[in-house]
Amino acid sequence: MICTRCELVAALAIWALGAPAAMALDDARLNRQLLRLDLETRLEQTCDMEIMQRINREHKKFNVDKVIAYTFKNPISAKNAITAPGAVLRSRGDWYRLQFKCVTGPRHLNAHSMQYRIGSKIPRSRWHEYNLYD
Repeated sequence: MICTRCELVAALAIWALGAPAAMALDDARLNRQLLRLDLETRLEQTCDMEIMQRINREHKKFNVDKVIAYTFKNPISAKNAITAPGAVLRSRGDWYRLQFKCVTGPRHLNAHSMQYRIGSKIPRSRWHEYNLYD
């Protein structure tokens, strides 16, 4: 992992959690970091951030800190959209199945529309099968 990507992952995690440090990250800085990624990675990262933020805002029982789009099935990317039928999310130390579709603008810097469905909790005894972690 290159340093730029490490910085981006840290910045995205802080932003998604809504921590006070996120206030220091302005949209321009976040966009500069995203623009360093290739288009497909940027699409996935932008949608991952949006899904985390949206679920945390709409479902108070969740505190999502990680989304993986490809755990059970590879996502399908189109020009400005990603469909992830086999995604997962991590909240409060537990993993849950997730399906989502996200559409962005042409630069993949923000989500224009999003639909998602949260599925069942994944038993800890099965995490190793799917490379899930604490």
